[in-house]
Amino acid sequence: MVDLRSDTVTIPSEEMRRYMMYAQVGDDVYGEDPTVNILQERVAELFGKEDALFVPSGTMSNQLSLKVLTEAADEVIIEADAHVFYYETAAPSVISNVQFFTIPSENGEMPLEKIKRAIRPDIYYFPKTKAVFIENTHNRHGGTVISIEYIKELRKFCDDNGLLMHLDGARIWNAHIATGIPLNEYGIYFDTISVCLSKGLGAPVGSLMVSDKQKISKALKWRKILGGGMRQAGILAAAGIYALDNNLRLIESDHKLAKYFAKAIAEIEGITCSPDSVQTNMVVFKLDDKVEDFKFVNECRKRGLLLSSIGDNKIRTVFHIQINQLMADNAIDIIYETINSFLD
Repeated sequence: MVDLRSDTVTIPSEEMRRYMMYAQVGDDVYGEDPTVNILQERVAELFGKEDALFVPSGTMSNQLSLKVLTEAADEVIIEADAHVFYYETAAPSVISNVQFFTIPSENGEMPLEKIKRAIRPDIYYFPKTKAVFIENTHNRHGGTVISIEYIKELRKFCDDNGLLMHLDGARIWNAHIATGIPLNEYGIYFDTISVCLSKGLGAPVGSLMVSDKQKISKALKWRKILGGGMRQAGILAAAGIYALDNNLRLIESDHKLAKYFAKAIAEIEGITCSPDSVQTNMVVFKLDDKVEDFKFVNECRKRGLLLSSIGDNKIRTVFHIQINQLMADNAIDIIYETINSFLD
């Protein structure tokens, strides 16, 4: 079975499992797990920040960041297809008691003039506009990279308007590899950052919130409230350390394979795909209107290929460290055979 549903489906390698097995551990709720502490210090240093906090998931990392940046009844400006708006189960309204102002975009970069118009006047019956969230790379826009030029302009805009900035950097590793921009340069522009270990890096679980010591201290309390204290978590943190040492450099191969795949399926009748739009490890393609996406996905599954529909008759494929050239070619063949079975 070839699984292109997500880069979250990777299984730890034997080498990663051994590294995890021999990790030094302690009680992280007491701050005494040496492997967790090493991971937190290392990731904070990578982004040029004071501190980091290891948490079970990217959703928790995003929500902790939102909690420390806002107060109840605030409003946060966010791209309309952002993960934190689309896939996090209305957590902002439950945990932080805030609402989002969503702005559609073509590639994840909200136009600054639209952000400016979204800022609420300082009148008591309006929510207070507090922060801007961006996602890099952007999931629902097909793994697009948010340009550093845009980020710089947005930071200046936010500074001029008294707004804070959060980066949902679940796949910031992909942006880093695709552009060559150092992680600490990304770190300059954000008050809080969320990074994920269980996507492109191939670890089984875990994310980190990265920020200054004051915000991390507040987030630590909320991690406990939300049930994120994990005791001897060094076994999990070790996977993240191994991934940074060994898997980060492999992401470039994922990008190359995604571009190869996109060029091949763009030639298949009944499929619309723009290979030039593929920047990282994701390929989104649209099916002919005569083919229903859920039926197409089910038929591909029967033939040995797992895919995800993202609506509007679009299919998302995600390449990761456990997909090789042979598997990519197999996926192309299955897609060709499946689409033709519907169009014949």
